[in-house]
Amino acid sequence: MIAVILAAGIASRLRPLTNDTPKCLLDVKGKSLLERSMNALIDAGISEFVIVTGYLNQKIENFVNANYKQINVTFIHNDVYELTNNIYSLWLSRKVVDAKDFLLLDSDLLYDPQIVKNVLADKNENVLTLIRHELGEEEMKVVTDEKGAIVEISKTCDPKMAAGESLGIEKIGKNYSKALFIELDKMMNQEHLENKFYELAFERLIQQGHTYSVLDASNYFSCELDTVEDFENAKVKIPLP
Repeated sequence: MIAVILAAGIASRLRPLTNDTPKCLLDVKGKSLLERSMNALIDAGISEFVIVTGYLNQKIENFVNANYKQINVTFIHNDVYELTNNIYSLWLSRKVVDAKDFLLLDSDLLYDPQIVKNVLADKNENVLTLIRHELGEEEMKVVTDEKGAIVEISKTCDPKMAAGESLGIEKIGKNYSKALFIELDKMMNQEHLENKFYELAFERLIQQGHTYSVLDASNYFSCELDTVEDFENAKVKIPLP
């Protein structure tokens, strides 16, 4: 299993914290977000990584090369990170993971390492993690049918209709991966949707019969750090060492 970590964003809402530091290298109680995530993944048995960088990419590469010398890491640089969204960064990873099993993670997550172990242990080929809480306009919301199958995943759907928020950790099987990159290639090269969220591709694949099973991670600690306030709150709430 390969872990794909998307770490290209500028994180302008976290300034001044990110003026000179990429978001994933921000420190929370002695460890950066990227360090915590990579440690969790390695502890779960993953030894191959793809990290898609953009903003301050050299700092990310230097950190990983200095601290994870025994791990196989491929760096892919999104050189148009200022003009694109995470869908484009995901598309760039195709050279390594197209038609392969991989775990997709956003780099700005702070989460209990057990979540990764649960995702990998899940018998379903394709798994999307979900957290249930009160939702607003900002969250990436997941709507399911009466059988629990995902029918919509977007920020624009009615919060009252959603089962919860997508955490940003997905296990992707090789068949889904192949269909995903076919769709992404069309979205990038024909439709020029480089500035969308990658969940738009997930939504389109639902119509083609490709979807995820939902893994509820609500009972485990997790948070996404979008603002300085989020960051300060995380320092107080994090139960992890």
